[in-house]
Amino acid sequence: GCPAPLLRPALDAGHVHGESGLGGAVLPAPPHGPRDGHAIDFIIAEIAAAPGEITLVATGPLTNIALAVRREPRLPEWVRDFVIMGGSAGRGNVNPAAEYNIWADPEAAAIVFSAGWSVRMIGLDVTLRARATAAVQERMRSFGKLGSELMLPALAQYADSNDSTGEPPVHDVCAVVSVIEPSVFTYTPALVRVETTGTWTSGMTVTDFEATGSPNALVATDIDADKFWDVVLGTYGSLAGSMDQRP
Repeated sequence: GCPAPLLRPALDAGHVHGESGLGGAVLPAPPHGPRDGHAIDFIIAEIAAAPGEITLVATGPLTNIALAVRREPRLPEWVRDFVIMGGSAGRGNVNPAAEYNIWADPEAAAIVFSAGWSVRMIGLDVTLRARATAAVQERMRSFGKLGSELMLPALAQYADSNDSTGEPPVHDVCAVVSVIEPSVFTYTPALVRVETTGTWTSGMTVTDFEATGSPNALVATDIDADKFWDVVLGTYGSLAGSMDQRP
């Protein structure tokens, strides 16, 4: 059977991403509702059907990934790659020690990091340097409706806990770009353990770059921010014309 959920009470993410998850951007109503079934079963079924072909990307707390690995321990053997936006080799953003996605369910993160795969960890060490600067936002403005109705409104109400500049970092986008263009980031092998019981450090990703044991992660330690934005804006720019043609 499915183990009990591993979640603990978490911060209200609405104050960061807005109630819709997209800040001030307003999207049309979706044509379909949620699919039947549980996310855990969907993850397992999709990866089992195409072993070695799917890169799994997690941009939130790792509860469902941990439960999927518990239900199907062969999952780490079947994925092509596993990338998370989460953690930090330095300081956190929920508290001095922990990054939000790990802090929200550190027990799940501990399961995931010990599951037998190499976790590609895109953490705060690099995501805080992927900032939507004034120059980047000006490039977005040139995208017509895509910029004015989606990208810029989303950024305008994005209240990152470490940002007061009006140039917020786009954390989750980093995980996706790392799959599209891995050379944007520099990685260092490390042994990452997740603190689950510390009074002040619960959720900390304790990162040992000089561990004598086998590394369980590739930790992003540097980012080419210019190349990052060239990939992101190049992708969005290719879609801008089609969006302008819509009513």
